[in-house]
Amino acid sequence: MGTRRRARELAMQALFYMDTQKNSSPKMLERFCENFNLPQKVRPFFLQLVNGVLAAQPQIDFLIEKYSKNWKVQRMSCVDRNVMRVAVFEMLFCPDIPPKVSINEAIDVAKKFGTEESGAFINGIVDRIRILLDLVQFGLALSVSLAKAAEEPGAQGGHTGKIRSDDPAQPERRQHQRVP
Repeated sequence: MGTRRRARELAMQALFYMDTQKNSSPKMLERFCENFNLPQKVRPFFLQLVNGVLAAQPQIDFLIEKYSKNWKVQRMSCVDRNVMRVAVFEMLFCPDIPPKVSINEAIDVAKKFGTEESGAFINGIVDRIRILLDLVQFGLALSVSLAKAAEEPGAQGGHTGKIRSDDPAQPERRQHQRVP
């Protein structure tokens, strides 16, 4: 098993533990680490995931709830919601990990620790979030591209701020001819 897979599994288990205890304090994380004796190679990514999810949990839970049809996060199984939290955190804050990798890893972890339906349930929700993030990223890239194009001197098709009388987009400014 790869280092990152092991870190994801342990992160989900740590979040599960803190979730069921209703206590996400550093002391609880420390207690988890002491009991599971994390391998040194796994520890940095594990801590990034757990601390990142805890720090961004309100935003992550908002997205999960928004894109799950008629489900409140607290009504989802504890395994499913924590697997999704890790995957959504990765998609939001780990640009070095392709979103589809995060989704596939989440499905595999869910199949191992969740129910028979967990993989499909998680895939549906997390993939909808991925589509949203792709659209947002595309919109931002397009905005930046258009802004740069507008700043270039002599840009083709750029708006100069002047209204031309022959501009078809400005019909109220056009000269109307009377037909005899």
